[in-house]
Amino acid sequence: MIDNITRYELPPAGITLLGYVVRRMHKTQWLMAVPALLAENKSEAALAQVAMYAVTSSTSFGRAYYQPQFNSKGAEITEADPQTGAVVTAKLAATSPSYFITYTATMPNGDLFSGSEEITGTTVGLRGLGMPAPSKFKFTSGNYTTDLTGLLTSELALSLIGRTRIRAYGFLNFNDSANNTGKLTVDRSNKIDIEINGEKFEAQPA
Repeated sequence: MIDNITRYELPPAGITLLGYVVRRMHKTQWLMAVPALLAENKSEAALAQVAMYAVTSSTSFGRAYYQPQFNSKGAEITEADPQTGAVVTAKLAATSPSYFITYTATMPNGDLFSGSEEITGTTVGLRGLGMPAPSKFKFTSGNYTTDLTGLLTSELALSLIGRTRIRAYGFLNFNDSANNTGKLTVDRSNKIDIEINGEKFEAQPA
């Protein structure tokens, strides 16, 4: 199943970096429940859903079939999420001194997720090649807003059978207009922990 996701993100016909980012963001199912949760005054649960989308839309776990082709500065790609109809757009705003990508996901009801990541370079370690990306995100649903910032590192690692795999690790700190605050961490095994207002919190599966 997990390799099916990266097969979608890295299709056999090939894809560009921005195309990969857009397909990586086709997990907007996580945001579908937010309006109903807010209507029920469950802002902590809504914040958890947004945080889950932020981390899952920024990371990949599975087989790294190939390296996407690089785009030119200023390039922009838009593709709707086939599951929800959300319109996702990614733009390569800069290529020097680092790659700076901005993106948006507009939900059918008008809710808006926006963000940016800066690929600062590549680090070499015992576990693989790491690509740290300081990231910032914002989500708006009516009068409700959230802000998330953190560092998410994508990592390429060779498996014992010689197949390169992609994974990630890092953290996000976040807060919302309902005065909730929290933190999310993700490790190389794709274990995600969320803490909101000092207590462990589990987002509901999309």
